[in-house]
Amino acid sequence: MQIDKEVVGGVLVVRLRGELDHHAVEPLRDEIEQSLENTHYRGLVLSFQGIDFMDSSGLGLILGRYRTLSSRGGKMVLCEVNANLRKIFELSGIFKVVPVFESEDSALRAIKEA
Repeated sequence: MQIDKEVVGGVLVVRLRGELDHHAVEPLRDEIEQSLENTHYRGLVLSFQGIDFMDSSGLGLILGRYRTLSSRGGKMVLCEVNANLRKIFELSGIFKVVPVFESEDSALRAIKEA
């Protein structure tokens, strides 16, 4: 698992690449939490463009970050979700909780306008 982090206008953008499984989730969660603390939990964009595989621990990562941000008044969105992940997200109900956008730019705009 590789991640690329960038802060854009106070919003943390995390680009994920590789396999998002139970081996990767704990260190990834800790890294995202630290970065969110540095941005005062304003917003988080998770880009899934480079994800090849994700198990249920990835869903836990998403929902956990969503709860953390929501409890602190921040916003979270997902973007660049491929067809395989889209099926997983639909079945799990993630789409009912966390907004999903086609591109990183549209995701950033949505957070900044919220």
